[in-house]
Amino acid sequence: MEVVVLNINGQETGRTVSLDETVFGIEPSAHTVYLEVKQYLAAQRQGTHKAKERAEIAGSTRKIKKQKGTGTARAGSIKSPVFRGGGRVFGPRPRNYSFKLNKAQKRLAKKSVLSQKLADNEIKVVENFTFEAPKTKEFKSILSNLGLEGKKSLFVMGEANNNVYLSSRNLQRTKVVTTSELNVFDLINASEIVFLEGSLASVQENLSK
Repeated sequence: MEVVVLNINGQETGRTVSLDETVFGIEPSAHTVYLEVKQYLAAQRQGTHKAKERAEIAGSTRKIKKQKGTGTARAGSIKSPVFRGGGRVFGPRPRNYSFKLNKAQKRLAKKSVLSQKLADNEIKVVENFTFEAPKTKEFKSILSNLGLEGKKSLFVMGEANNNVYLSSRNLQRTKVVTTSELNVFDLINASEIVFLEGSLASVQENLSK
């Protein structure tokens, strides 16, 4: 399948690039995408939550009242969860929420999202560009030329470019990543995905394995 290459002015260059159908033309697997997003979000969790249980509460160990004759329930410790200030029952403990997902599933998830995005005409290919210095105004001009103003956009570069990254950093709805940083969550979160021409070969090589 062929996709037209645009320049930074939003105009067609007269050239096209060929997209691998095994990457951009498969039947999407919704469940695999769900698992990949779940893993990504789980890995973002710090897992540092902690509540004190009764063994960790500071307090007297004295029996607070006699066992019988009070007319109320028996009670042996002020640190019991039934009292205010007592320990929490089965409170959260520090833990690692991450889980393993094999490489084949991760590749399938990316290919599923890319295939769906292409089918929905939410993928653009732009010729490689760079800036002599970080200029947010110039990056905003590119967004305007490509019709991406007000939309969530994801720019995928073949190699890291500090000036391009810094130019986009203050734009809340725009994110710039390299092919090695590409993940399913960012792909789904973006309304439009813009591949710089030099990034496609690396993306297709990594996902067609």
